[in-house]
Amino acid sequence: MTIDHIMSLLATAVEPLDIVQLISRKYDNPDPAGDTANFFGYVPQIKYTVIALVAFLLVATSQTYLMVRHKGYFMLAMLIAEFTFAAGIAVRWPMHDDPTKKGLYIIQNTLIVLSPCGFIAANYMLLGRIARWLRCSSHMLVRPQRITLFFVLSDVFTFLIQGSGGGLSASAGDDASKAKLGARIFLIGLILQGVSFAFFTFMYLHFLYCVYTRESRIWNADANKSWLHDWRGLAGALFTSCIFILIRSGYRIAELSQGYRGPISEKEGLFYLFDVLCLFLAVLVYTAFWPGRFIPGGGMEKVLTEDSDKFEGSRIAMLDAGGQGMHTPPHEYRSRPMV
Repeated sequence: MTIDHIMSLLATAVEPLDIVQLISRKYDNPDPAGDTANFFGYVPQIKYTVIALVAFLLVATSQTYLMVRHKGYFMLAMLIAEFTFAAGIAVRWPMHDDPTKKGLYIIQNTLIVLSPCGFIAANYMLLGRIARWLRCSSHMLVRPQRITLFFVLSDVFTFLIQGSGGGLSASAGDDASKAKLGARIFLIGLILQGVSFAFFTFMYLHFLYCVYTRESRIWNADANKSWLHDWRGLAGALFTSCIFILIRSGYRIAELSQGYRGPISEKEGLFYLFDVLCLFLAVLVYTAFWPGRFIPGGGMEKVLTEDSDKFEGSRIAMLDAGGQGMHTPPHEYRSRPMV
């Protein structure tokens, strides 16, 4: 088989993909907002895409290093979601030249809208581990052992609702009623997710208030340490993440309430401000306060040993013997004098 024959076969195989046209085509409609074939209502700007892509990849890469070094594997859902969100941002790049590509739009929209479910799931799991690590489970409105089950299942449920709604809209074609139904289902999923996360945030604030007012020794256990090593820094990181996710949820609900092509969705600046930036800050805070640095073993040992005096004695003995690589659990200040 000659070189020419091989090249001829490759050309035949590639021809249906129309790659040359995809790369070389330039979108030149002077009124993108009025173009019904344009899925955005604007032309995605490459400079914003590059900035967002690099930012998320830097955070995801740095947190991968932190997970390898300090563990905290219960944050894996967030880490994976950061990479998938970055992939969704990257797909916007070729759509700068052609924002009418339906396949690319579906891919980027699915990745960008659904990836934050991983951020939310990580926050759900983190709160339960903080409560067990501090041994303050009695101040939780929902038992820590049930937080992950209850809220993560709700997250999966709303994820499936959003996915089904998005799939219905994507397969609607020219059927306007089918596309509208898909958008409504998607919106219902977003609202349910927002309500669930708002309740979770309220429950977390209630937990912090109880620890602050009823467990002063635990609350101030790290007062003499730098803020990067104070457990309240991790608590603040979780609260900050919750606030930015709630802002993003409000934006998405407002956007979808107007349909896929409403005034809000046609403003690229709003997308980067209330979606991309808020989610970026929601995960960035964990770079400085990586949970694995504070919670040895992910806090899972507390599920089995929360009331074990034998465990408590062995833990204190190990720390007194000079155990390293562990952040002293604030709850231990209940059973021995502060030093």
